[in-house]
Amino acid sequence: MDRLLLPLRFDPRQLEEDLIRLEGLEWTDHFVKQNYEGSWSVIPLRAPVGEKHLIRMIYSDPSCREFTDTPFLLACPYFQEVLAAFRAPLAAVRLMKLAPGSIIKEHTDYNLTPEYGTIRLHIPVITNPGVEFHLNRKLVAMKPGECWYLRLSDPHSVANHGETDRVHMVIDAEVNEWVEHLLSQETVAGERI
Repeated sequence: MDRLLLPLRFDPRQLEEDLIRLEGLEWTDHFVKQNYEGSWSVIPLRAPVGEKHLIRMIYSDPSCREFTDTPFLLACPYFQEVLAAFRAPLAAVRLMKLAPGSIIKEHTDYNLTPEYGTIRLHIPVITNPGVEFHLNRKLVAMKPGECWYLRLSDPHSVANHGETDRVHMVIDAEVNEWVEHLLSQETVAGERI
């Protein structure tokens, strides 16, 4: 299983309202410049404890075991509600924006599988029909408010051919019994939270 639409749904309107609360903030360019062309930027919602430098705050350090909410998250009540729905320890949580005309080149993010104890989840906050997310060279069509498990230790790429930004909430969660149960469920429409 390299992808799974999870039985969790979030309100797209409230997601967008919290994103608007962050308007005017400067997004931090993703630091792995060789992996993209155009503009790919990040706002950290959870970061390693004690980190103040934005580059280190947006890094999803697999060796770090202590993460905390950032002031950016504290300004967004619905994002807090969304994260509270996950009954597993959360590591890095970031908003990741891909501007129109930008691409994320095919790459892999190692050790992001249940077998390694950490999974990565994507919740589209805003998107457009021109966004193409490929995992193992197969399209994954994600809609705002959906929650997806993606095995990103496999090759994946993204292109924003649309005219608006694409913003996803990207969550790294530790695998526990709740996550194992979630991943074992059939793909069904979940309740809006």
